[in-house]
Amino acid sequence: MNRVEPIVQGIEQDIPALMLAMGRRARAAAARLAIASAERKHAALVGAAQAIDARRADILAANRLDMERAVEKGMTKAFQDRLLLNQARLDNIIEALRTIAELPDPVGAVIAEWDRPNGLHIERVRTPLGVIGVIYESRPNVTADAGALCLKSGNAVVLRGGSDSTHSSRTLVECLRQGLGQAGLPEDGVQLVPVTDRAAVGEMLKGLAGNIDVIVPRGGKSLVARVQSEARVPVFAHLEGLVHVYIDRSADLEKAVGVTLNAKMRRTGICGAAETLLVHRDVAQSHLPPIVAALVAEGCEIRGDAAVMALIPEAIPAAEQDWKTEYEDAIIAVRIVENLEEAIAHIEHYSSHHTEAIIAEDPGAVEKFFNEIDSAILVHNASTQFADGGEFGFGGEIGIATGKMHARGPVGVEQLTSFKYRVRGDGQVRP
Repeated sequence: MNRVEPIVQGIEQDIPALMLAMGRRARAAAARLAIASAERKHAALVGAAQAIDARRADILAANRLDMERAVEKGMTKAFQDRLLLNQARLDNIIEALRTIAELPDPVGAVIAEWDRPNGLHIERVRTPLGVIGVIYESRPNVTADAGALCLKSGNAVVLRGGSDSTHSSRTLVECLRQGLGQAGLPEDGVQLVPVTDRAAVGEMLKGLAGNIDVIVPRGGKSLVARVQSEARVPVFAHLEGLVHVYIDRSADLEKAVGVTLNAKMRRTGICGAAETLLVHRDVAQSHLPPIVAALVAEGCEIRGDAAVMALIPEAIPAAEQDWKTEYEDAIIAVRIVENLEEAIAHIEHYSSHHTEAIIAEDPGAVEKFFNEIDSAILVHNASTQFADGGEFGFGGEIGIATGKMHARGPVGVEQLTSFKYRVRGDGQVRP
C-alpha cells in the first residue's frame, strides 16, 4: 500500500482510497456543473478572479516558497521562469479568468441542425465531457486556466500539478473553489491532488474507477510518454514544442529579424518558443547575419550546420541531436536549406507537430507551407509565441494538443465539450 505525507497537514494517506474519493466527488460535481446556468458559471469565474485579486499577497508568498525550493534544487533559469509568479503575471491570470467568464457558454449550443424528409428535426448540441484529469508540470498559471476552462465548459476537473508548484497551485485552487461556492456551485468542481507521490498520477491514469473521462497531460516528453503509455482513458496529448521558423527567399528582412528574435527569446521556456531556424540559401548572406546578431545580442547560442558555420563566426557545430531538441533555453539550431521543399522536408522529419512559422512575402510559398506541413498551428509573418489559447481569444488554454483526435491546437472551452443529438418528431415510426 502506498503511504505518503500529504501536502496539507494531517495523517498519512492511502493514495488509491484518496484518489477514488476525489474521483467520486468530481463525478457528483460534474453532474451539477453540466446543467449549471451560464449566469452561475459566469459568477463563479468572476468571483474566482476577485478572490485571486484579493489574495495577491498570499499567492505571491506561496510562490516564493516554491521559487526558493527551485533555486535550492538547482532548477534551470527556464524552469524558474515558468514557475515564477509576479504582479504582472497575476494580472494576466485574473484577466484570463475574466475573459473566459465573458465567452459564450458552449454548453447547449446548437452546432448544426437539419430536417429529414420524414419530418424529424435533428440537432447536434454541445455537451460537457464530464470529469477531466489534468496532469501538468510546474506552471501555476495552468492551474487557473485549466480550472476556469473546465468550469466554463461545464466539466469538473482533477488537477495534479508538479510538486515544484505545490504552494502556488494550492492557493490558486482555493480561490477557484471560493468562486464556485459563492456562486452556489459545488466546490469539488475543481480539486487539486493533495499529495506529491507519483502513485497519484498512476491512479488518475487508471481512470479512478470510471470517474475520469479524459486526461490532459501538459509537460515534458517523459510525462507525456508515461501518460500515453499507461492511460486507460482517452488522452489529449500535448507533446514537446519542437518549433521551427523558416525564412523564405521572399522574406522581408525587418520582419525576419523581428519575428525570429521574438519567437526565440521573448520567453525561451514556453512550448511556442522557436528551437530551429531554417534559412533559404538565396537570402542566407543578406538575412542570416542580422538575425544572428540580434539573437546573440540577447544572449542566444547559435548551433549551425556547415553552411551556417562558414557565414557566422559565433556559431558552434550542430549535431544530429540538435535538430531533435526542445532546448527551452537561449539556444537555437540553424540550418541553411536549398529551397522551400527542403525546409518542408526537414520540418516534417523532425517536427513535434506543434507550431511552425514561415516568413515570406510570396503568397504561393505561404500556401505551399500551410498546405504541406502537418502541425497543429501554422504561422505566417508572426512570432510562434502567439501559439497560445489566450492569444487565440480562448481566454486561456489547458494545453496545445498535437494529436489529431477530437482536439488539436489550443484546448479551450469548445475543445472541452463533446456533443449529443436531439431528435424531435411528431409521432413518426420507422417502417
